[in-house]
Amino acid sequence: MSAVTAPRTSAATSTGGGPPPRKVPWTTRLRRDRSLLIMVAPAVLLLAVFAYVPMFGNVVAWQDYSPYVGVRESPFVGWANFARVLTNPLFLDAVSNTLVITAFQLVFFFPVPIVLALLLNSVLTPSLRATIQSIVYLPHFFSWVIVVTIFQQIFGGAGVVASRLREAGYSGFDLMTNPDTFLLLITAQSVWKDAGWGIIIFLAALATVDPQLYEASVVDGAGRWRRMWHVTLPALRPVIILLLILRLGDALTVGFEQLILQRGAVGTDVAEVLDTFVYYQGVVNGDWAFAAAAGLVKGLVSLALVLGANKLAHVMGEAGVYQRA
Repeated sequence: MSAVTAPRTSAATSTGGGPPPRKVPWTTRLRRDRSLLIMVAPAVLLLAVFAYVPMFGNVVAWQDYSPYVGVRESPFVGWANFARVLTNPLFLDAVSNTLVITAFQLVFFFPVPIVLALLLNSVLTPSLRATIQSIVYLPHFFSWVIVVTIFQQIFGGAGVVASRLREAGYSGFDLMTNPDTFLLLITAQSVWKDAGWGIIIFLAALATVDPQLYEASVVDGAGRWRRMWHVTLPALRPVIILLLILRLGDALTVGFEQLILQRGAVGTDVAEVLDTFVYYQGVVNGDWAFAAAAGLVKGLVSLALVLGANKLAHVMGEAGVYQRA
């Protein structure tokens, strides 16, 4: 009997006709993965407490909110706060400044880490590459207070450049209080502070390029520029598109601390952005409902930018932030 049934069992197994694998109960998986769950529990708790729970406070955007009576007792006003936001000329000016700063930094700041990574990747000596990378990356650890102070000591009215110009017979140089050059100033500060972070990401992407591709292109007679155009940049394209999408999602947040530190020196006409506008309207002036409505408008626009950029990435054949359904 066993000699007959054994071949049948073997045949059923080889042809895939056996019973489907039994689904593991969630309690078994919970016991199996309890170490991993305990490890990520603090991060999940922090995210829930400081990111998701505060979202319920956005209900004040539909109320005539007063902190003295609380959310439950504040009257419901519907979309009146959003109407106030969208018709407020100061809000529209803040949106205009934010978009101008974002567009300018996308053109002149976003490509800088890519260029520096390509230059560092061409350095043959690993020790020299590590030294340059460490020097460029160091300002990333500085706070914006330190960065603005350093620029003030160099380009301010009593800074090094102004002192040297006065010694040469010139006067009136103060880059830190000039509204006409404020856009260049904050872009230069961002490049000096954060370009090193982008270099690390792009160097990691360059490390994944197959060396055989470079060897094959050399055999085909490609020079350095053609190798960069046909091998290096195509390898970086998925990372560039992904970072560009994330940058667009954060486009309307152009640096609250950086701008609020210099807002008083150059004036609100050029330094007032959405984050500083929401801060002064909500915290300083106490109009919490108006500030919440402005923050929600900003969040919806940021979401639209991410979805649009991700759709464009799919059209270009890239994965983007998430895959298509």
